[in-house]
Amino acid sequence: MSVWESARSWIGSIVFFAYYAVSTILFGALAPLATLLLPKNARQPVLNLHNKGLLFAFRILCGVKVEIIGRENIDKNRPVVLVANHQSEWETYVLQVLMAPVSTVLKKELLAVPFFGWGLRMVQPIAIDRSQRTNALKQIISQGKERLEDGRSVLIFPEGTRIAPNEEQAFNKGAAMLATSANVPILPVVHNAGYTWPGRRWRKFQGQFEL
Repeated sequence: MSVWESARSWIGSIVFFAYYAVSTILFGALAPLATLLLPKNARQPVLNLHNKGLLFAFRILCGVKVEIIGRENIDKNRPVVLVANHQSEWETYVLQVLMAPVSTVLKKELLAVPFFGWGLRMVQPIAIDRSQRTNALKQIISQGKERLEDGRSVLIFPEGTRIAPNEEQAFNKGAAMLATSANVPILPVVHNAGYTWPGRRWRKFQGQFEL
């Protein structure tokens, strides 16, 4: 990495982090009010204003190019079980935008995070206790079927946690069981965003990746 690229990475990351924090606080503060006032189907478009802003700022400030392959093959009128690898935070935002309306399976602790968790509650996530595996699986299937019957896709990260690029972890079976039980297709998504937006690190890097 050249001196210019390194400086661009640091400066872009700092500015993006500041935007990220302000935007999350703003939308998180408004989320409880929006949840009370807006009908259920109108909540995700409001939250996606935040998501789209983050994705745009990431591309511009951090010098990232994204190529989405196969988007034209997605039938947005039919809910699916969306299965994606988990390398960063980027995919949690972009899939909310691409596949709306969508309900994400996530650990329940995230809902307690100030501002961030308040925004998440707007879109009816399936919040599970990962220490109770049997109950969590039952919850994924029962609540997942409710979301699918309501016309919402269900997003599951079967690795259960963020995994660095080129590393592997066994998939959980919840996605396959939900798709079978609800008789809906599975839509697999693969990306390599971890190279430019590494998990659990605030510094971002220039580059190009595919979804």
